[in-house]
Amino acid sequence: MADRHVAMAIACHPDDIEFMMAGTLILLQQAGYEIHYLNIANGALGTISHTREEIIALRAGEGRAAAGLIGAVFHPSVTDDLDVFYNQRITARVITEVRRANPTLVLVPAPDDYFEDHTEAARVAVTAVFCRGIPNYPGTEAQAVDSEVTIYHALPYGLRDPLRRRVWPEYFVDITSVLAGKREMLAQHRSQQEWLDVTQGVHAYLSNMENMSTEVGRMSGRFAYAEGWRRRNHLGYGPEEADPLAEALGDLVQVNEDYRRRLDEPFIGDL
Repeated sequence: MADRHVAMAIACHPDDIEFMMAGTLILLQQAGYEIHYLNIANGALGTISHTREEIIALRAGEGRAAAGLIGAVFHPSVTDDLDVFYNQRITARVITEVRRANPTLVLVPAPDDYFEDHTEAARVAVTAVFCRGIPNYPGTEAQAVDSEVTIYHALPYGLRDPLRRRVWPEYFVDITSVLAGKREMLAQHRSQQEWLDVTQGVHAYLSNMENMSTEVGRMSGRFAYAEGWRRRNHLGYGPEEADPLAEALGDLVQVNEDYRRRLDEPFIGDL
């Protein structure tokens, strides 16, 4: 493994890291990684009772509190909810934060989630990491960095793609020992418990996270609670053999050999 051990979680909205990534992030911190926390969107639309300015401040405070629980460096959001588009303005601001963190391992959203904000966040995140070393990218506020990095995509919220198909991970990470910490992080986002209850009928905010963690654990056939990950193509990021997540977490990671075997099969969308 490289001498530097820096992990950065990049998600879309405040609380997305907690739902799909936080267990793994905590484990990486316990394994000696410096950890960073960035939500691209500021949560401006996640309310029916606050003004725009009030909810942005409230949700930033909730995110800072969650990051603080695990000693993560908090990075400010760069745009509003439903303004997460794959464009130069937003990408440049995320590149700035990536360069400041200079991570060696990055956790990003699923590329095949139910919500376009989530999938756009994934596109922006991987491009921002790709452009970490491109000095002429316009609009950035931090100098380019020369570093190797490995990217892992989380599972989609609900564990299915937009066409309802179950999404299986390449790696299962056992988060049983840190589930309480993951729950405590999510509990900091108190404003969203009310919001999702009223607007989406999500009446069990914390239980939904636990239920998904239980289901991924069941999919592993081994762990009580788990998070799932898919490693991104290495081109433009680092060596093909680099796998810092598996190296850092050891026996807490189970490889899905069925997923690995299917990597060389034709993708149905290409036929």
